[in-house]
Amino acid sequence: MTEKELEKKVWHQLGTIIDPELGIDIVSMGLIYQVSVTKKDHSWQISIEMTLTTVGCPLAGVIHAMIIQSISDIDPVTIKTDQIKINLVFDPPWTTAMMSQEARTKLEFLL
Repeated sequence: MTEKELEKKVWHQLGTIIDPELGIDIVSMGLIYQVSVTKKDHSWQISIEMTLTTVGCPLAGVIHAMIIQSISDIDPVTIKTDQIKINLVFDPPWTTAMMSQEARTKLEFLL
């Protein structure tokens, strides 16, 4: 598998992770800013830059664990959980404008 192929799979997996409060996936929510993948020896290093809807999000740990599990499920042999780094940033701050149109429509329906 190439770096580009794995990066595509990582984005796909992230798109399957549903925010527990809103019921919308974290990619459509606009929470994922960047994914980078590099191969080191016989394993992959995966770095994810993301944000949360609020600085004090009480589900931060839950979402973090869901990401680690989901990404390591792609290939447990070559993707080690200790090689998945999640960099949580709040600049730029998250706004609803970062959401996909479909996610904004769903959120408006929920509110």
